Amino acid sequence: MSDSRQSEVAVLGAGVSGIYQIKRLVDLGIDAVVLEAEDDLGGTWHRNRYPGCRFDSESYTYGYSFSKELLDEWHWKERFSSQPENLRYLNYVADKFDLRRHMRFNKRVEAMTWDESERRWHLSLADGDTHTARFVVTSLGPLSAPTLPAYPGMDEFEGPSFHTFFWPNEPVELAGQRVGVIGTGATGIQVIGEIADKVSELKVFQRRPNWSTPLNNSPISEAEMDAIRDRYDEIFANCAASPQGFEHVPRWGFWDMTAAERRELWDELYTRSGFAILAGNFAEIFVDEAANREMSEYIADRIRQRVHDPAVAEKLIPTDHGFGLQRLPLETDYFEAYNRPNVELVDLSETPIERLTATGIQTADRHYDLDLIVYATGFDAITGAFDRVDIRGVDGTSLGEKWRDGPSTYCGLLSHGFPNMAMVAGPQSVSGSTNFPRAIEGGVDWVTGLLEYLREHGYSRVEAQPEAEQEWVDEVMRFHERLLFRRSKGWFTGYNSNVAGHEEGNVRYQAYFGGATRYTAKVTELAANGYPGLTMA
Repeated sequence: MSDSRQSEVAVLGAGVSGIYQIKRLVDLGIDAVVLEAEDDLGGTWHRNRYPGCRFDSESYTYGYSFSKELLDEWHWKERFSSQPENLRYLNYVADKFDLRRHMRFNKRVEAMTWDESERRWHLSLADGDTHTARFVVTSLGPLSAPTLPAYPGMDEFEGPSFHTFFWPNEPVELAGQRVGVIGTGATGIQVIGEIADKVSELKVFQRRPNWSTPLNNSPISEAEMDAIRDRYDEIFANCAASPQGFEHVPRWGFWDMTAAERRELWDELYTRSGFAILAGNFAEIFVDEAANREMSEYIADRIRQRVHDPAVAEKLIPTDHGFGLQRLPLETDYFEAYNRPNVELVDLSETPIERLTATGIQTADRHYDLDLIVYATGFDAITGAFDRVDIRGVDGTSLGEKWRDGPSTYCGLLSHGFPNMAMVAGPQSVSGSTNFPRAIEGGVDWVTGLLEYLREHGYSRVEAQPEAEQEWVDEVMRFHERLLFRRSKGWFTGYNSNVAGHEEGNVRYQAYFGGATRYTAKVTELAANGYPGLTMA
C-alpha cells in the first residue's frame, strides 16, 4: 500500500552532508525529512565496506566542526580512520542529536517533478510512495553512483563477484581464495594493499596505472587526541585558509630552489601523512609542464625503489598523465604487494579482457582461474547520482538533458529551470576538489541561510538566473583550463570509459578548481548582498 506525505523541505540522502543538513533544518524548526535510498544512514561509509576502506583526509579534519561538545567527546583512534569507525561516528552524531526520527530509509527517489501552480516538488519513490515538498535539498554525494564495465560473460561467472561499493555486509572469505581485482584507482589500491597477504592468489587487472603515494597512517593516543582537541579552532582555521581544505599548505617557488633542494623537500613530504606530498607541494606542479615532469619522475623513482621487478615497476608508472593531475590515491603497502609471490599484475593495455567465464577471466593471451572477482571500477562521479533520478523542472525540462554535455549551475548550488532545488556538494562546487566535509559544512550553511532568507521575506520560490549561472560556468571553465589536468582521463574531467558520453575527449566541467578559499569568499559575498543572480517570488 503506497503512502503519500509532505514536508516543507525534503533532503535527499543521509550521508555526511545530509546528516548535517537535517541538523541545521530541525534546529530552525523547519518541517523537514531525509529520504535515504539505503536501509540506514552513512552514505559512503554505509555502503563501502571493502577491506582497506578508510579516510584519506586526516580524521580530525574530516569530522564535523559545528559542535564543541561533539569535538570534545569523540576520540579518533587513527590518523586516517577506517570505514567501521567512520560509520560508528556518523551514527553517534545522529543519535546524539536525535536525528534518526527525521529520516526515512529505503526511500529511493526515482523521479521529481516541479509543479509551478503549487510551487512544490512531487517526488516518486521506488516503493510506490510519494512525497511533496516546497524545497528539495540534494545531498546525493559525488561518489555514490558506482559503474561496472561491460565485459561479455559477466553473468556467467559462478563465484561471488561485486563492485566494491556493494561489498557484502557479511564477512567475505578471503583465506585460500583466488581473487581477481579489476581496476587500480583509489578503491582498487586500498583493496589490493589490504588483501594481498590474506588470499591464496591475487590477480590485479590493471586498465591504467595511477600515481599513488603513502598514506602513512598511525594510531592516535589519548594524549595526542587531547592535544588535537586543544587546537581544534586552529585546525579548522587552517583548513579554511587552505585552497584544498587541509592543514597542508601549498607553496610557490619551484624554480627558486635547486633540483637537489626540491628533492630534499619531496623526501620530507613523502614521509609525512596524507596529502602532504600533493597539497603541501609547489603549486607550479599543477600549471607548469616542466615542473610536473620533474615531480612525476621523482614519484616514478620512488615506485621503482619499492617494486623489486623492474618490468612490473614500469607498468605501475603512469605515462598518460603527470603526478597530481588526476585524483591521487593514497596507499598502504600497495607497491610492496607486487613483491609477493602470490600477486600478479595483468596489464590490460597489452592483453585486454575478452570475456568472463564460469570459472574466471579470459584475456587475449590466457585464462585466469578465480574464486572471487572484485570490480574496483569507480563511479559516475559528481553528476551520476543526479542522472539516476528523473528530475523535471519548469515546463517539464529534464535536468539530465540540460546536463547531458556537462553541468551548468549557479556556484554548484542551484540550476536554472529547477526552482527550489538546492544542492549540497553539487556539480561545479568545491566538493569534488577539496576536503569533503569542510566543503559540505559550508554548503549546508549557505543553503540553510538561503532558506532562512526566503522564509523571513515571505518568498516561496527561488531560481537561478541564466546569466548568473553562465557567469559561474565561465569561471569554472577558466580555472579548469589553467591547470594541467585539463587533458587527463579521470573524473576531474568527467572521464569514465564505463559511462556513455563520458569517454575521452568529451570534457565535462564538473568541479571548481579555483580553490576553497576563493569559492567560500564568493558564495559568502552573494549571501551578504542578498543573493544577486537569484530570482525570488
